Amino acid sequence: MEYSDIQPLLNVFDRKLAATDLRFKRYLYDQINWNVRLIGIKGARGVGKTTLLLQHIKETFARRDEVLYVSLDNLWFNNHSVAELVEFLYTHGIVNLYFDEVHKCKNWTQLLKNFYDGYPDLNIVYTGSAMLAIDNSQADLSRRQSLYTLNGLSFREYLEYEGAASLPSISLETLLDTHTHYAAEVAAKIKVLKCFDDYLNRGYYPYYKEAGNDYRMRVAEVAGLVIDNDIPAVEDITYTTVQKIKKLLMVIAENVPLEPNINRLAAQLASTRDQTLKMLYLLDRAALLCLLSDTVKNYKHLTGPKKIYLNNANLMHALSPRVSEGTLRETFFANQVGAAAPLTIPRQGDFLADGTYLFEVGGSRKTFGQIADLPNSYLAIDDIEIGRGNRIPLWTFGCLY
Repeated sequence: MEYSDIQPLLNVFDRKLAATDLRFKRYLYDQINWNVRLIGIKGARGVGKTTLLLQHIKETFARRDEVLYVSLDNLWFNNHSVAELVEFLYTHGIVNLYFDEVHKCKNWTQLLKNFYDGYPDLNIVYTGSAMLAIDNSQADLSRRQSLYTLNGLSFREYLEYEGAASLPSISLETLLDTHTHYAAEVAAKIKVLKCFDDYLNRGYYPYYKEAGNDYRMRVAEVAGLVIDNDIPAVEDITYTTVQKIKKLLMVIAENVPLEPNINRLAAQLASTRDQTLKMLYLLDRAALLCLLSDTVKNYKHLTGPKKIYLNNANLMHALSPRVSEGTLRETFFANQVGAAAPLTIPRQGDFLADGTYLFEVGGSRKTFGQIADLPNSYLAIDDIEIGRGNRIPLWTFGCLY
């Protein structure tokens, strides 16, 4: 192999790096320990993993010949192997490699293990859109890697990305104690409820800016790509199963929030109960659904969920024929709070966070009727800028990361 052989990869890298903007960085950027030799970053399609890699390269390396970024779904790999590329680069002094879409490479977990063990000073950062694949690989790589999750834009990040406001993130516990002060400071700067409505419509995936009026169509297309490409790349499933997964997603999209009867769902899909559960959990791991039960999710023991939501509010607008205001609120809460604390379905109320904090989600007329006198109980209220006591503005739960 010669440099002329990898010129197509270098050309793509140079173009992408030149187009990379450093003005806005995702919340995860400063949380990553970039000194670790093997770093994995997982997340849904379109949340900004590639941009995060390129930003770090652009800020860290003064010389292009010290580093290479490459996406493993590049057609170049139809005629070349990743191992061949790594050997060539390493012997030519390039020890900083950034692999995108790593799940598109067969036996990628074994390859990364071999690279880590066989090249003692090689540094690798990799990403994968199929979250389930990277999770399933932890047994092989756990002693060697640091693994991070990149979620979609929080409402707080959306405000910064839009140039509306730059806010500090706040922990759930601190928010519950100080939400009035926090909300008052934000409301004094911006029309926060208008911004919140915009975010629910088009703010979760960073590509909303380039997609413009086609954003909802793009969201739906990306959901289809996840099912058509990402899941089959890491799961041994047939074309028929792929079609059933698509049908399952649309059945749920038309009925969220769904309190599922798994046997009935299985009958609709002409499938078995176990297969239907597996498909549900695949969609959950791929960040298209949010499955909640009365216990914390355990992907090794698949049990029927108590309630099913789409993963985020933007997916609702893209896939659901009718968007209920109440469901939209609950979907937002589950998505944003669920990224910061384990969520379960309690006997009373809508959500239990971290096994401690009980929440009812609703509009400005919502009362404590359903959770009256229960300890650590709160209302997450839409359509208010500032709350009082245990009545907390819904939008503030979008500032947890």
